[in-house]
Amino acid sequence: RQALTSVWGTDFGVHSPAWISRFTDMARQAAAYRAGRVLLAGDAAHVHYPVGGQGLNLGVQDAVNLGWKLASVVKGTSPDSLLDTYHAERHPVAARVLRDTIAQVALLRANDYVKTLGEILTELLTMEEPRRRFAAMMSGLGIHYDLGEGHPLLGRRMPDLDLQTADGPTRVFTLLHSARPVLLNLGEPGFDITAWADRVQLIDARYAGKWELPELGAVTAPGAVLIRPDGYVAWVGDLTDPDLPFALATWFGTGTPKSKTP
Repeated sequence: RQALTSVWGTDFGVHSPAWISRFTDMARQAAAYRAGRVLLAGDAAHVHYPVGGQGLNLGVQDAVNLGWKLASVVKGTSPDSLLDTYHAERHPVAARVLRDTIAQVALLRANDYVKTLGEILTELLTMEEPRRRFAAMMSGLGIHYDLGEGHPLLGRRMPDLDLQTADGPTRVFTLLHSARPVLLNLGEPGFDITAWADRVQLIDARYAGKWELPELGAVTAPGAVLIRPDGYVAWVGDLTDPDLPFALATWFGTGTPKSKTP
């Protein structure tokens, strides 16, 4: 109460706090998110000024990215090297958030130069393209993991589409409730993933709507997508694409060989 009064001239009548915390405009990030059996996530991996409420999303997505990979390695399904992709994917995401919060802190400084810069940014955000990019960045929906070249969906969060399946209507995120990867086929049936049937769901479905991504806008409809348990797309292709078995093995371990019929 004394601190409030000294800064604001009043304590606003606050009393009996159950929890008190403090923050500064520091921006720090661990150089590595993994060292052997030690893995860092959330505030242990990165801290920043809490502008925009981005810290919670950042920490939760760290956990979701790491959780399924750690489970797969512990079960012996995937090699230990899968855990290295956690740092490779999440470290750049946090670095971008730190850059954003540092810039926003700079805009809070009280002088005419910064005020003028803020006015220019305000003008920019009246335009569709800058507004879409900033919204995607602040919400975390614009995250793009570098999984190589290919369809714009590759390495991005799969949209939660309304699907029609043989079992009736459903949504993409409903298919992920079991925390199992999904090979979502939107073209002609015929995929054979028998070797990964114990860990990957094969869903044949139809989608008649538009394909749009938060940062990019409209994109070409894919034939099929391989969706990781964290909701990010690991492969995009069709029945003729020979790279699907490689993508399955990379993310979900070597397939189980088919048993031979006597």
